[in-house]
Amino acid sequence: MTQAIAPRVRTLVLLVLAVAGALLACAGPASAHAALTGSDPAQGTVVDKAPGQVSLTFSEQVATADDGLRVLDPKGSRVDTGRPANVSGTTYAVGLRAGLPDGTYTVTYQVVSADSHPVAGAFTFSIGAPSATTASVDTPTAGGGIVGRLYGLGRYLSYAGFVVMTGGAAFVLACWPRGTSVRAVQRLVVSGWVTLTAATLSLLLLRGSYTGSGKLADVFDLDLVGEVLQTKTGAALVSRLLLLAAAALFVAVLFGAYDKREGDERRDLTFGLAVGGTVVAAGLAAGWAMSEHASTGLQPGIAMPVDILHLLAVAAWLGGLATLLVALYRTPADRPVEAAAVRRFSAVAAGAVVTLVLTGVYQSWRQLGAWSALTDTAYGRLLLVKIGLVAVVLGVAWLSRRWTARLADATPAKVDDGEEAPREERVAAAAAPGAAGRAENTAGVDTAGAGTADTDTVVVDTATTDTSGPGTAGTGALGVDTAGGSERAAQLARQRAAMAAARQKRLRDSDPGRFGLRRSVLVEAVVAVAVLAVTTALTSTEPGRTELAAEAATAGTAAAAAASGTTGAVTLDMVFDTGGTDGKGVVSVDIDPARVGGNDLHVYVTRPNGRAFDIPEVKLAFTLETQGIGPLPVVPDHIATGHWSASGVQIPLGGEWKIAVTVRTSDIDQATVSKNAQIG
Repeated sequence: MTQAIAPRVRTLVLLVLAVAGALLACAGPASAHAALTGSDPAQGTVVDKAPGQVSLTFSEQVATADDGLRVLDPKGSRVDTGRPANVSGTTYAVGLRAGLPDGTYTVTYQVVSADSHPVAGAFTFSIGAPSATTASVDTPTAGGGIVGRLYGLGRYLSYAGFVVMTGGAAFVLACWPRGTSVRAVQRLVVSGWVTLTAATLSLLLLRGSYTGSGKLADVFDLDLVGEVLQTKTGAALVSRLLLLAAAALFVAVLFGAYDKREGDERRDLTFGLAVGGTVVAAGLAAGWAMSEHASTGLQPGIAMPVDILHLLAVAAWLGGLATLLVALYRTPADRPVEAAAVRRFSAVAAGAVVTLVLTGVYQSWRQLGAWSALTDTAYGRLLLVKIGLVAVVLGVAWLSRRWTARLADATPAKVDDGEEAPREERVAAAAAPGAAGRAENTAGVDTAGAGTADTDTVVVDTATTDTSGPGTAGTGALGVDTAGGSERAAQLARQRAAMAAARQKRLRDSDPGRFGLRRSVLVEAVVAVAVLAVTTALTSTEPGRTELAAEAATAGTAAAAAASGTTGAVTLDMVFDTGGTDGKGVVSVDIDPARVGGNDLHVYVTRPNGRAFDIPEVKLAFTLETQGIGPLPVVPDHIATGHWSASGVQIPLGGEWKIAVTVRTSDIDQATVSKNAQIG
């Protein structure tokens, strides 16, 4: 039996790791969930005199560190004073030193959005007139690097641990009380608790570096951990650890005192465990709801309870499915999971799916805001993938329900160890390791007496067996050569194990309904792992509603900058087609003030319908062919969705320059388009 199960279990584990690994490997830095919607001074503008402060307005409230908002002069020195302050609503400001000279100044920011995700970016403005050179600043990459990947893995494991622990306990308590005595089920639920606890501790340590420096060395910085504890996310993680202590007590009672109770005592304890377990599970789910997407944006008072229900439904369905899979594959064949328990879970799963659909529709409306966001935003496209996977799971679940209807309720009779095994089992046992040696010993068995020893005497050395009596004793009465007794005992144990395995397989496969159900549930579980992975990715992806708002804000900022900019600014629009998926669009290049010396460069990439979207890479090259100068390469920094910027782009001579733009829309699809413009 073990040999038959092992390949399937290994296949399931490999598929789980492949799906999770692919999603985590492909995931980039965490998407910003708070968008910069405005600033004063505005991006790219020229002001007559130095302002007293620089203010930034975001789409939602953010948390700022002491150096979360910095202003650098043209030489790269900081000119801001004090800690950033929340001046009103979602606007944050930092003071500037008095008497700042003319030139171009760079503003960088790194904050944490209200839904716990880091946000970073940079832009420039000028005082008096743009300077010939500006500070060279690398735009911070929030949530990236190895710390970002470890944090993403921790998030996935925390969701998986919660689903397995909560769903497994619910399955046993509501559908299969006898499962409390099954060791494999106990291990599954306990492993869920251990995974969730370890992942929570890891997230608590990683959080400070994840939202700050991104350095692995800062993970164990106690000062950073102390700062994290004062944030909303830190409080949620600590609360989760406290609730996990209560969950440990729940699990101990479930597989301890509850397993030993019978009759009315068990019924009373069932009610208490159901109430206590629901409270603990809801509390754990609330930790996510109060610190992530549901806690900010539209209708948070409704969104948080809905999110809690959604998470509990996911756990009841997918966690129960994992427990059912273990019950079907790992419980003894003479004590299989009852058909009634499978039918009860089928009803529970149906209720969970209805809850998921209702809460999912509300969450989708809240996070998308428009039908176009389904295809025009990363969140919408991930949501479509999740919907497709859930549809696949439901299709397989329908097949599982058909197999459930065919399950036999009768429990196969137990075969006592003293019975003679059927002929096919003896053949299987003979093929086991060591069978040849045992067969040789059989040749010396004396069967002259009236009674013969039973089947297990094949491992006995009859040279020391007394057969002088009228009947031969059973196995337990035979004399055994003490010199080789331990080895023969081991051979006997192996033989009995092989015979038991053959009996287990025969009994397990005697019900074709159970045989088919095992395979359909296995497929359900594999696809469910992918659903959980995509769900985790959705929680770290910028909602479609926010992304659309950021696009509108970017377009408004660009228009304002163009309206207030100096004369001589050049705007070039070029259509591109890389030939790949999502490969068509328009790239716009703004050069301000289009003169000899330093210039501000802004690149905007939009779809044919005018919506901004991101592509993997944008590069530019300037060539003055009449003078043989160039190409001069420029690699702008990514600022926001569909927006790249570079400051201090040096144009050495005036003339008609060729501006070539290379856009790459995938690993292999790219195109170069160009236009000429008079500069200087």
